[in-house]
Amino acid sequence: MTTDPLPRLGLGTSPLGNLYTAVTDDQARAVVDAAWDEGVRTFDTAPHYGLGLAEQRLGAALADRPRSEYVLSTKVGRLLVPDPSGAGRLDDDGFVVPATLRRVWDFSADGVRRSLESSLSRLGLDRVDVVYVHDPDGHADQAVAEAVPALVELREQGVLGAVGVGMNQWQLPARFVRESDVDVVMLAGRYTLLEQPALAEFLPLCAERGVDVVIAGLFNSGLLARHDVPDDATHDYRAAPAGLVDRARRIAAVCARHGTTLPAAALWFPFGHPAVTGAVVGARTAQEIRANVAALTTPPPAGLWADLRAEGLLAAGAPTP
Repeated sequence: MTTDPLPRLGLGTSPLGNLYTAVTDDQARAVVDAAWDEGVRTFDTAPHYGLGLAEQRLGAALADRPRSEYVLSTKVGRLLVPDPSGAGRLDDDGFVVPATLRRVWDFSADGVRRSLESSLSRLGLDRVDVVYVHDPDGHADQAVAEAVPALVELREQGVLGAVGVGMNQWQLPARFVRESDVDVVMLAGRYTLLEQPALAEFLPLCAERGVDVVIAGLFNSGLLARHDVPDDATHDYRAAPAGLVDRARRIAAVCARHGTTLPAAALWFPFGHPAVTGAVVGARTAQEIRANVAALTTPPPAGLWADLRAEGLLAAGAPTP
């Protein structure tokens, strides 16, 4: 199957919230500007990313862009509340920002509305296109009963365009697809070139129910981000197990035989599935987003996918671009 993934590529903004490493306001603006110049028109953010910093930076960078020309998504489930005790220390959740706010889980209807109102203020907007219920792993019952219906009501009022759920697993999102009125699922890390556990059950369910799937974590939080996989590569935001490092290196070797790279193949792979309507990828520099866009201009050779299957490195039933 031939696809054209570039128009469906979105910019993820957790790096603009200083995930692991600080970037300046100017550097963050340069990333958004480069994405726009390269034709990217989908942008994803969340209050969680840098305790609101990513939303603020994204809103500022898009302020002079025509609102009708881009799609913006944010998330709910974590309220940001003042934390005077955090003065003088950094956030303890991976973002290099002052800990003057703290996250409070809240999937109530009121919490969802308050979270979105705060996000709109940080973004400088009066509406967003998609709102995802973010990481409700330990709060599924309340999220299904309260958060999603509250967002559906806001969708009907025109405050947002679509309702979604975003998680790093596929099993619980499947419950949302079956039991609630979600339009889209952002699936992080569970349908990638490295691993495809969502293939057998979840993606067919979404296709059957008419629910869009947006893939995040295409590089499995770092493991597929470089062709030469380092010993200290990360997977799911922690040190990658040796077995997965070895698997990534074996995939990279097959990519090299076909004249492509591990990151390029990772970017292309999810778009082969008909249930996948988009993907988001983060970037810390303008050069990174330009490289990602360039990688999507030429598909890997078809023989790459066949060889990966032959070596047991790709699920037999996984459709490919």
